[in-house]
Amino acid sequence: MSTMKWLIRRELWEHKGAFVYAPLAVAAALVLLLGGGFLYALTSSAFHIQHNGHQMITIEGVPPEMYAKAAAIAASSYLAITAPLFLVLPVVVFFYCLAALHDERRDRSILFWKSLPMSDRETVLSKAAVALVVAPLLTVAIGIATSLMLLVLGLLASAVKGVNLIAPVLANANFYLSPLYLLSFLPLYIVWALPTVGWLLLVSSWARSKVFLWAVGVPVIALALLAWFDFLVGRFSGLSLNVKWFGEEVVARLLGGLMPGIWFGEVNGRALAEQNAGLDGPMLIGLSYGTLASPAVWIAAAAGCAMIYGAIRLRRWRDEG
Repeated sequence: MSTMKWLIRRELWEHKGAFVYAPLAVAAALVLLLGGGFLYALTSSAFHIQHNGHQMITIEGVPPEMYAKAAAIAASSYLAITAPLFLVLPVVVFFYCLAALHDERRDRSILFWKSLPMSDRETVLSKAAVALVVAPLLTVAIGIATSLMLLVLGLLASAVKGVNLIAPVLANANFYLSPLYLLSFLPLYIVWALPTVGWLLLVSSWARSKVFLWAVGVPVIALALLAWFDFLVGRFSGLSLNVKWFGEEVVARLLGGLMPGIWFGEVNGRALAEQNAGLDGPMLIGLSYGTLASPAVWIAAAAGCAMIYGAIRLRRWRDEG
């Protein structure tokens, strides 16, 4: 266990620019842009809101019934303001996994690491743990801190303008539960991301060069060839291959599993549209974990584990760059 902790720390130290500085830069941009907008609202005398879809009224004239709704939305949805952070996460993890095992062969540092008392299994699993667990947790932590900062600025701006939502927001249970709801998605994210992480680590341990082209090109070209073959077969025999299934269940899982919320593609859209005020955390969690009832999810996760095992085996003998 101590070796695994040391290996994870090593990965974070070597890639702190991607895992720490990149999300911090996005968070700083959000605070400057959105926080600056809130501060501008404090000094603006022309700050108005719309009520009933028609009448523009000053913020001091907001009806009391709108306070509760506004507070509910703010308390349950304030984390959504940091969504750009979770768009950076898949990009960072994608290229990290591609380089994780290839770069050490390219610069020959693998000879040094193999001279230390650590196994190939521990090394590869530490990289998988960083991609699946550590990087998402860092992004979540930065996202929570950023959203709280922006929420405070927004509440202060509205209070100065005559709408004091501070007490209603603090009294709303969703304000405290929202970070826990967000963290509860991590196991689901791991299951859905396993195929992509496994595929990228396998390519990283095998490809001599052009790792990105191998990782992306192989499944995309396979899909294109299958679509072309399906066209020919359909034209001359009337038969049809299930190209859509291959694209959704193979290519999309190999390349898109790192995108947070990818599982919502299998969730009933009508249920998501029924939310009235803010984000219903328990409902989203229930709908999301309901996707695990599909055998395809577990088959893909098992394939991801198998590819990680393949990356471990390849690292044992593939030392050349």
